[in-house]
Amino acid sequence: MALGLDFGTESVRALFVDLDGAERGSAYAKYAHGQIVANLPGSDVQLPPDYALQHPSDWLDSATRAVRGAWRRVGLPDARLVGIGVDFTSCTMLPAMADGTPLCLLPEHRENPLAWPKLWKHHGAKRQTERIDRLAHERRERFLDQYGGAIGLEWFFPKMLETLEEAPEVYRAAEVWVEAGDWVVWQLVGCAADEMARSTCQAGYKGMWTASDGFPSKPFLRAVNPQLVDVVRDKMPGRMKAPGQLAGRLSPAIAKRFGFEGNIPVSTAIIDAHAGVPGVGAADPGILVMVCGTSSCHMLNSVDYHPVPGVAGVVKDGILPGMFGYETGQAAVGDAFDWLRRLARRKDFTQLAGDAAPLEPGADGVLCVDWFNGCRTPLMNGRLSGAFTGLTLRHEPHHLYRAMLEANAYGLRWIVDMMREHGVPVKKFVATGGLPHRNPLFAQVAADVLGETILIHPSKQGPALGAAILGAVAAGKRAGGFSSVRSAVRTIGGVRKDIPGREGILVAPDRRRTKLYEPLYNRYRETAEFLQRNGSVS
Repeated sequence: MALGLDFGTESVRALFVDLDGAERGSAYAKYAHGQIVANLPGSDVQLPPDYALQHPSDWLDSATRAVRGAWRRVGLPDARLVGIGVDFTSCTMLPAMADGTPLCLLPEHRENPLAWPKLWKHHGAKRQTERIDRLAHERRERFLDQYGGAIGLEWFFPKMLETLEEAPEVYRAAEVWVEAGDWVVWQLVGCAADEMARSTCQAGYKGMWTASDGFPSKPFLRAVNPQLVDVVRDKMPGRMKAPGQLAGRLSPAIAKRFGFEGNIPVSTAIIDAHAGVPGVGAADPGILVMVCGTSSCHMLNSVDYHPVPGVAGVVKDGILPGMFGYETGQAAVGDAFDWLRRLARRKDFTQLAGDAAPLEPGADGVLCVDWFNGCRTPLMNGRLSGAFTGLTLRHEPHHLYRAMLEANAYGLRWIVDMMREHGVPVKKFVATGGLPHRNPLFAQVAADVLGETILIHPSKQGPALGAAILGAVAAGKRAGGFSSVRSAVRTIGGVRKDIPGREGILVAPDRRRTKLYEPLYNRYRETAEFLQRNGSVS
C-alpha cells in the first residue's frame, strides 16, 4: 500500500490505498490550534484582521493521530507500505532555524506574529505584493507571463518581504525560509537543510520559480529590497525536485512515532489542490479538475503553453510530467458558505439547501459577487470584496445562499471562458473535495451554469489519494510497480465501471436552466466589472 498525507486548512487526513486503487483505511485529525486568526496561542497578542497563521507543532502531531487511526482501520498487520506522499496548502510558509526548528517555538520570538507560519489565506502582505508586482512590470520580468501578468497576494516572496519590513529581527534570525509542505517532508526524512527537497510545484506556482531561470534574479530582488539580494543563496537551501521524485526515506524517529519501520520512500511535496489531479485519475490533457473545499482550485493539463491573463500559474511539468499545468481558482468558497450559515444562525446547511433548491435561476432577483476573500482568478486582486445586490425585505437567508452558489458557478464559468478564449482546450470536468460530495446543489448549479456534464469522482479525498499515488511512484518501479506517474494515476486514481464504488457520479446540466442562466451570467460579469472599477476593496 501507499500512504497519502493531505494537510488542509483545519486538519490533516491520512489515507492508505492499495496499488489497485482500493482505499483501505483513512482518518483525519484536526489541528489543536486550528486557524490562528484572533491572537497567538497562550498570549494576549492580538492579530490584525488580515492575518491567518498556524501552529507548526499541529502538523506532525495531527499527522501522527491520523496515520495511527487510519492504520487501525486497515486492519492488515502484514501489509507492506511502499511509499508516502505529502500534499499541503500553499503558499503556507514559515521561517525556521537550520535544524528545522520553527522560529515561533523559540522563546525570544514566540510573541511575534510574523515568526509564525503564515497560512495560505494570510493577507497581510498587500503593500508588499503591490510593490513586487509593480517592479516586475516595470522591469518586464520574464516570470510574469507564467502568472498571467500578476503576482498573487498569497505567495512566498510577498510574505517574506512583509516579515523583513515589519519584523526585521525575525527576518534576520531566520536561517531557512520554507514552504510548509517542504518543511513537513524535511522533518519526515530528517535530512540536513541543504539536502531538503524543495518542490518544483510549490516553487513554480507560488515562488516565482521557473525551470529555466530559477527563483527571481539578484537584480530584481535588490530592486525590491536590498536586503533580499542574497536570500535565495543564504536562506533558501535545498534541492529542487518534482512531486513523485524521491525526497528521502522515513527517519527512524518519525517511523517510530507513526508506528512503522523506517526507510520507507517519501515523495517530494505537492500543493494540496494539485494533488487532486492524479487523485481523480486525470492523466490526460484537457480535463479541468475542480478541487472544491474552503477555497477552490481548478487545475488543467495541456500539451501547449498559452499565456492566459489572470491565471494563477502555468508550470511545465508542474502537476504531471510532459504537460503544462494550469492553475486557476476562487479564493472564497466553502468558507464563504459557512460564513453565511453562521450569519443566518443555522446549525447546518440542511434548511438553507432545502429552501434554495426549488428557486429558479436568479435567486428571486438576488445577485452575489463572491469576492469575500478577494478575487484569485482572473483578477488576482486580494483587496477586492464581495457584494449582494437586488435585496428586498421579502428575501430570506436561502435567497442569499442560492445567489452565492450561483456566484461561485459564474466565477467558474468566467475562468473556463477565459482559458478557451486564449487557446487552452477545456474538454471535460471532474470535481473532487468535500463540497461536491456533501452538497448536490453545488454541483448541479455549476453544471447548469457551465452547460457541461460534471463527473464527481468517487473518492471523497482526491488530494490524499493523489499524494498516495505520488508516494507509490517515489518508491520506484521495483517496489511500487509503476514505470511512470501517468500509469500510476490511471491505475490507482482512475474511474472504473467494473469495480463497485469506483464509478463516479455524473451531474448533467438542465438545458432549460442553462438558457436562463445566460443573461444572469452576463449580469454577474457586468456587476463584477462595476465593483472592480469603483473600488470595492477591503
